[in-house]
Amino acid sequence: MLRPLLLKRSLRLHQHHYHSSSPSHFHPLRTLTTPPNPFLRRFSTSPEPSTDAETRKYLGYAALLIFCGAATYYSFPFPENTKHKKAQIFRYAPLPEDLHTISNWSGTHEVQTRNFHQPESLEQLERIVGEANQRKTRIRPVGSGLSPNGIGLSRIGMVNLGLMDSILEVDKQKKIVRVQAGIRVQQLVDGIKEHGLTLQNFASIREQQIGGIIQVGAHGTGANLPPIDEQVIAMKLVTPAKGTIEISKEKDPELFYLARCGLGGLGVVAEVTLQCVDRQELVEHTVVSTFDEIKKNHKKLLAENKHVKYLHIPYTDSAVVVRCNPVSKWKGPPKFKPKYTKDEAIQHVRELYRESLQKYRVEGSRNKSSDDEQNIDELSFTELRDKLIALDPLNKNHIVKVNQAEAEFWKKSEGYRVGWSDEILGFDCGGQQWVSETCFPAGKLANPSMKDLEYIEDLKKLIEKEEIPAPAPIEQRWTASTRSPLSPASSPSADDIFSWVGIIMYLPTMDARQRKDITDEFFHYRHLTQAKLWDNYSAYEHWAKIEVPKNKEELVALQARLRKRFPVDAYNKARKELDPNRILSNNMVEKLFPQSETI
Repeated sequence: MLRPLLLKRSLRLHQHHYHSSSPSHFHPLRTLTTPPNPFLRRFSTSPEPSTDAETRKYLGYAALLIFCGAATYYSFPFPENTKHKKAQIFRYAPLPEDLHTISNWSGTHEVQTRNFHQPESLEQLERIVGEANQRKTRIRPVGSGLSPNGIGLSRIGMVNLGLMDSILEVDKQKKIVRVQAGIRVQQLVDGIKEHGLTLQNFASIREQQIGGIIQVGAHGTGANLPPIDEQVIAMKLVTPAKGTIEISKEKDPELFYLARCGLGGLGVVAEVTLQCVDRQELVEHTVVSTFDEIKKNHKKLLAENKHVKYLHIPYTDSAVVVRCNPVSKWKGPPKFKPKYTKDEAIQHVRELYRESLQKYRVEGSRNKSSDDEQNIDELSFTELRDKLIALDPLNKNHIVKVNQAEAEFWKKSEGYRVGWSDEILGFDCGGQQWVSETCFPAGKLANPSMKDLEYIEDLKKLIEKEEIPAPAPIEQRWTASTRSPLSPASSPSADDIFSWVGIIMYLPTMDARQRKDITDEFFHYRHLTQAKLWDNYSAYEHWAKIEVPKNKEELVALQARLRKRFPVDAYNKARKELDPNRILSNNMVEKLFPQSETI
């Protein structure tokens, strides 16, 4: 659901980026001026003459003040390059040169560490893992910083394979590609298109590292297509205890399937062998339907379209249906002339923004935009939606208007689009956001249970009953099952299908108080869905979006719930064998998969 944070190809560039941007996280100390004090004025104009003792007393006070100021200055010296910078609260010096600040793209999770490794070869990676294991020091594998929950972050230390991003081997005949795990999805697709190959499916964005996208069980959409980890046919892991091992469905299949979606806890994924498919053009058809229309056509939509997803819009009866199929199925691109130009489709959203901005200016709202003069005619729909929401993000009535405008925008944007699969299957998710995505069984492709649409009905009723300021969209996608037992879509039956539903709240501002208020409201929203829906539908959160509870009782309940769905004991056994010192773990993994009953 999110766009990623791109890691720099040079560690020095990475350091420079974060050091240069770090002051933005602190607010300058405001200069305070003291107004004239009438009491002091009356005191100074008193007709009683000052005595020598009083004079000496005040001279002593002045000398003490000067001495204290000098002592403070020389006790906390600034480096030469910071002497003329503004003072900052609780900051007496810049961050040390070896301290790196790493955050996920939405800025919802952040750590600082002195140990951030970026090996350039398998040999360097093996040495880093081996030395860390000897010292029993954590080096948590982290990818592109995409995961909303920061599952790859650790303040003790991290290892990133952004410099190990090569395509190692292409077998055009068998459509098999072997790559280093640090290669990004877009790099891989660009690199193999000359061979006429591409990936079977894609998530919403293209900046994930291959190692990261498979380890968290990421997915695209298509009831006939499994999550992305099912495309992996072999892996090379660098493990702390057993060194570098190669696994596949022929060689140690039990560990192979467990490690495909291994959450980075069984070894650093160094190389991945993928089963690819022929490159193809797709026709995307976008139309807005009512919920009743979707229910009538749902089984047909799932069965007859290679890729399909619904974008439900809270507080409306509208849902955007997006279908994608190979061009050949349409016997060439369809002939279609849209009713509205792109500019006409978004014009009413601009007008709503101008009206809302004027309203909040008159009311003196503290949430009005700080860059009101920006030319909104140059903004995309998602950028304009962010600005609209930022005016009053927790006002339900305001969000309802924004959602209604979004429904109208999609209605005016109905039509077709033709392009290569890696271009068509992408989706502009908008700006920074909190997101929770659940996965649950939806029957079989030949006989869908319709539980997927019942879930949406219950969710929309819950939103309206609780008056949650829920923005659009609620994104709903489908996949086939996978044999990776830690995937939320795992099943021994290849005929099973799963629905994935994501809820969001945008973070369209950098104001700390406003972001905290949105965060609190989002977790209230998420808690309600958990309490009212998850157990009823056997729904489990995406590994990149699950959040660890702070409350001990809630954490115990989550651990018990995960144990019912996933092979926790088998996973912990493999962790103990491959990583006995837990150097590849972090606090999140330890809390989700405790290796003892003590939390």
